[in-house]
Amino acid sequence: MNQITIQLSTEQYQYIQKIANQQKTSPEKILESKITQWLEESQTDFNQAANYVLTKNSELYKRLV
Repeated sequence: MNQITIQLSTEQYQYIQKIANQQKTSPEKILESKITQWLEESQTDFNQAANYVLTKNSELYKRLV
């Protein structure tokens, strides 16, 4: 697994630490979870946009074949 280092303001770190404490986990696990969620949402958004374009242009694609 790869690592990445980021800099956070004190306020940002304290906020993440607070959430981690409430969920009885580490700040790293909170961030890992949120990044995974963000990446999955980004992939879903891309897939939806691609499907929209393909559907919208399907008649054109059929004529080009």
